[in-house]
Amino acid sequence: MFFSRVIVPLSILALGGGAWYYLGRPVEKPKPISLPEQLIKTEIQEMTPSDYQVQIESQGSVRPHYVTTITSLVPGSVTVLHPCFEDGAFFEKDQVLAELDPADFEAAQASAEARLARAEAALQQEKARAKQARLNWEDIGYDEEPSDLVLRIPQLKEAEASVKSATADLDQARRNLERTKIKAPFAGRVKIRNVGLGQAVGASSPLGEVFASDYAEIRLPISPSQLNFVKLPAEEADAPVPVRLTDASGVINDHSWLAHIVRTEGTLDEATRELFAIARIDDPFGREKKSPPLRIGQPLRAQIEGVNLPKVYVLPRKALRGVNRVYMVEQNPPVLMRRTIVPIWSTATEIIVQEGFTPGEKLSTSSLTYAVEGAKVEIISTPVDAVSEGNAADTSPKS
Repeated sequence: MFFSRVIVPLSILALGGGAWYYLGRPVEKPKPISLPEQLIKTEIQEMTPSDYQVQIESQGSVRPHYVTTITSLVPGSVTVLHPCFEDGAFFEKDQVLAELDPADFEAAQASAEARLARAEAALQQEKARAKQARLNWEDIGYDEEPSDLVLRIPQLKEAEASVKSATADLDQARRNLERTKIKAPFAGRVKIRNVGLGQAVGASSPLGEVFASDYAEIRLPISPSQLNFVKLPAEEADAPVPVRLTDASGVINDHSWLAHIVRTEGTLDEATRELFAIARIDDPFGREKKSPPLRIGQPLRAQIEGVNLPKVYVLPRKALRGVNRVYMVEQNPPVLMRRTIVPIWSTATEIIVQEGFTPGEKLSTSSLTYAVEGAKVEIISTPVDAVSEGNAADTSPKS
């Protein structure tokens, strides 16, 4: 029987012995590392009551307060079209827009003048005959009073009636001649002209469409929830409500127009239950104040001046946590506490609350995604830019 010999190098034996020695030693547990407590960081706003001016947002389109169709009152052919009777042209009250051929009406006036002259002559003759008839009656020596036929009273009345009729005919002829000049009924602007030079028109033929330029109107819808926050005029003597208008089409971004709500419509919209208020815009085309002109049909945004809410709390909308809930920061130590609010007014950036706060309380305004009630917080200062912007927003009128 033969046995094989296994030769193991000394280096391997030494390594195995070291490993055995290491595995035999007890392993020490790692010591726990103490970490500082993680606090939720938040910005705060100190609750201070103040007066708040409500601004109601609305929108509408510019429209003239009335539009009129210019018509001819007499027939004729158009001989003159003045420059003020072009599409978009301005005109003043009683300015001549167009003229018709006056020849026939001048002849009619001359004929009426002749008829009046004949009637007046006939009247003078009848007055002389009536006077002579009375003298003849007295010369004969009759004691009784002469009759109307003797004194030619019926003939005298007939002559007077002829004069009145001829005078009326002359007045009518003069009016018809004057009507050959088509005049503007008010100061305004031409929307469209429908007649051409040399065109024959009849009585009541439409010549064009014009609208007044002294002021324009805009129809602004107000929802039922907003009606309690604005004092709309109900009577003519009621004070108008100021409105600030800005362009909604994006063409004019650096200008606004001042308007005033002067009346409201008598019915609510059947679909939306909104009430439409009518605002008046003076000098809409910038002819007096040289402001950017408005266009009929131009869309505008409106900020209606509402009531002033006294002693209310203005919260930034970003402070809301869910439906009508906010986090308050209570001191010693600072922790978060939920609170339910009851808004009385809101905008895209602000929530207005009448009650539920005490002056001096701290409102958390930072976005706290995983915050829970009772969590400890660390109050951080608001950036300087944000503070300045907030102060500017508080002191400037809401718009």
